[in-house]
Amino acid sequence: MTNRNNKMGMIIAGLLLSILMASMDNTIVATAMGTIVGELGGLDKFVWVTSAYMVAEMAGMPIFGKLSDMYGRKRFFIFGILMFMLGSVLCGTANSIVELSIYRAVQGIGGGALIPIAFTIMFDSVSPDKRGKLMGMFGAVFGLSSIFGPLLGAYITDFISWEWIFYINLPIGLASLFLVSKYYKESLEHRKQRIDWLGAATLVGAIVCLIFALELGGKTYAWDSVQIIGLFAGFAVLTVSFLVAETRAEEPIISFRMFKDRLYATSNLIAILSGAAFIAASVYIPIFIQGVLGGTATNSGYVLLPMMLGTVVTATGGGFVMNRLSYRSIMASTLLLLVAGIGLLTTISPDTSRLVLTLYMILVGLGIGASFSILTNAAMHSLAPNQRGSATSTLNFLRSLGMMLGITIFGILQSHSMTRKLSDLFAGNESMTAVAHNIDFKDPYVLMNPSARALIPEQALDTVSSGLSSSISNIFAWGLIPAVLAIAAACLMSGERHDPKAEMDAMATAH
Repeated sequence: MTNRNNKMGMIIAGLLLSILMASMDNTIVATAMGTIVGELGGLDKFVWVTSAYMVAEMAGMPIFGKLSDMYGRKRFFIFGILMFMLGSVLCGTANSIVELSIYRAVQGIGGGALIPIAFTIMFDSVSPDKRGKLMGMFGAVFGLSSIFGPLLGAYITDFISWEWIFYINLPIGLASLFLVSKYYKESLEHRKQRIDWLGAATLVGAIVCLIFALELGGKTYAWDSVQIIGLFAGFAVLTVSFLVAETRAEEPIISFRMFKDRLYATSNLIAILSGAAFIAASVYIPIFIQGVLGGTATNSGYVLLPMMLGTVVTATGGGFVMNRLSYRSIMASTLLLLVAGIGLLTTISPDTSRLVLTLYMILVGLGIGASFSILTNAAMHSLAPNQRGSATSTLNFLRSLGMMLGITIFGILQSHSMTRKLSDLFAGNESMTAVAHNIDFKDPYVLMNPSARALIPEQALDTVSSGLSSSISNIFAWGLIPAVLAIAAACLMSGERHDPKAEMDAMATAH
């Protein structure tokens, strides 16, 4: 028994390392982008560094999840690690932004396989009575990585070299590869099925069109330009084609039959909505710290640490109590904390103290943490083993989609709000209008640059900071909408809870 426990511990360690590596990659890179662009150039193309990764990862998630159900988890998990490490090595050797973007796509392919399959392997390997605790641990690592990434990225960039934000993945990936390859012996039987090539192609095409439209719209091209309208039209056509293909496919990439299960459907809906609400706090609190309060990049990163701790508490706690409370009870109660935290963030102003802001962030962290552990378990609760890979990957895909839509929509709203506030504040003041002609205040990152702030007259700086603060508090008001809708979706969940005894009895009967 001790040997078996040790073996299982090695497998879990390997899976946790892979989740940490893949899930924090985007945040760790975002922190270093200023330095990378400074060395490689290509300011007009840097958006592709993130977009290439997101396209490959999001497109890969449902595809690799389905393939793991058909042909086994281990081979695709190992493929994911190898692709991620290969992409990391290539990224560190990039000599231009174009090269870096291509290599990031290679990384994204690996990331699309790693995260959903890691959760599924854990679910398959661990006995039901231990699954809740470990799901809490997995959820905590997943949530922690999104906040820990920027701090690690800033440290590596400042004190070592930006290339090492990619090379650091190699020892982590090798350790994960060794542990899972050596100790994980797949026992489930998988039935070979016909691959849904049409569904895969239309899904990838739709994601490419959507991400590029959202990334380029309002920046490189106007929202009403032919290019952006064409991308949205392509997304619409390909999405319809994908939906039609999935209804006709013998084994679809995303099975709509699974959405007939109430618990599965509501879990995915909560993932989209809570992801959109959570990203508002993750993105705009650092901007508030630097742009309004004049803090440094390090301060803006550290202010997210309380949110990280709150996330870990409820992610872990949710896993411990899900065999005693229903998924509905856990999600509804924790999402109330998320609504409370975001509601309080709507009141922030230049006079808000760091302590008060920290308390608000703790509430947000406590509110989102359980979703990282509970929703994955709830989504797979009623499904057969040969559907778990598809279920986990679809959930993670939709959570990422919610975050991506949240970043874009909130960004548009913040920009419009900032423009309106500044127009009101600068009206009739010729000196401030003259300053505004020289500095693009609609871009909040101008105020986050200490050297740029030093060039702005104090009166103008106070005025613009007030406008930025007001625009950010407005964003949190908008963020309440998906947060409240997430609670409504949680209330619609069926009343099941994780029942280890019943599941073990069912497994024994099946065997």
